[in-house]
Amino acid sequence: MTLTDVDRDQLVTLVRDFAASEVAPRVREYDREEHIPLDILAKMAGLGFFGGTIDERWGGMSLDHRTYAAVIEEISRADHCLGVLVSMPSALVGAGIDRFGTDAQKERWLRPLAQGQIFGGAGVTEPQSGTDVAGLRTTYSRDTDGSYVLSGSKTWISNLDIASFFVTFATTDPSLRQAGITAFIVPKDTPGLSVHPFKNKMGFRPMCTGELALDQVRVGPEALLGEIGGGFAVAMTAVEKGRLSVASRAVGAAQSCLDASIQYARQRVIRNRPIAEHQLIQKKIADMATEIRAARLLVQACADALDRGERARQETSMAKMYASDVFQRAATEAVQIHGAYGVSDEFPVGRAYRDAKVFQIVEGSNELHRTLIARDLLSPEAARK
Repeated sequence: MTLTDVDRDQLVTLVRDFAASEVAPRVREYDREEHIPLDILAKMAGLGFFGGTIDERWGGMSLDHRTYAAVIEEISRADHCLGVLVSMPSALVGAGIDRFGTDAQKERWLRPLAQGQIFGGAGVTEPQSGTDVAGLRTTYSRDTDGSYVLSGSKTWISNLDIASFFVTFATTDPSLRQAGITAFIVPKDTPGLSVHPFKNKMGFRPMCTGELALDQVRVGPEALLGEIGGGFAVAMTAVEKGRLSVASRAVGAAQSCLDASIQYARQRVIRNRPIAEHQLIQKKIADMATEIRAARLLVQACADALDRGERARQETSMAKMYASDVFQRAATEAVQIHGAYGVSDEFPVGRAYRDAKVFQIVEGSNELHRTLIARDLLSPEAARK
């Protein structure tokens, strides 16, 4: 099925209305309780929100990346953690299976993932390696019966509570770096795999995030994702789409800060005048709106590059870095506009302020992305263009 412009607009409107009516009234409560209500996820699944860019053949919606990004932005205006879950079948969890998985793996894992029947997690980050994916220390060995045995630990892994499986990565020899990495699909109930959630996080509180421990975890040949030694390519496929997702979520969350600030500025009256009439407030609003629009345009350019089949390394880094920085600035200004009320969780901008800092760290810190962008621009290949 090829979506028309009308279909795309209707889908984005459906997501916006759902976020406003079903999510926004409840997010403050479940943020406090540090969990995502399963009934909301079930309603989202029924509406097809998890299908993303996955082909209809495997239960997806076959969306172009621009529409996919718009869907994530709209749900993230109410709760960016739901934006994470919407993105995962097409990005961190499902992208590697979609590109490198066998038909049997797609049938078992990708189809129910794209339909919202199950959820998954991506076990990439480790305590020592962080954003250096090639520096991972989790190891695997091949047994005489053809099975693989994995040992190590991953950290800051999401969906520990609801994931049915994890796409994770291990190496035969850490000194080989990316050349030694292999990807595996590990069911959550596999003996030796355990999860240890982190509680009371500063931000991203509804997401169950923590440590994924692998203690002599034994999986069969059907768990191998892609080729032996091809795990780094699997990870990068997922990461680049993941960065588009982070940027889209940041734009949606930043837009929510602007929306809240406009509403508050109109209503807040000091000395018989709404603060919206003050030039200083107007400057803050104008700057927020301009930066958010610029971030959205970067996201759209990134999505268009992916739709053209390009690797889009520079575009994904620029979009993720800039959009998350814009969100941080928008959240800071939104709290400032709200004054003391910005500190209270009666208003959403305080939650946004806590979350915004985390956006500058996840999917590669913004310092890393600045380095990647500069290296790309200063490379000998760039000089020859």
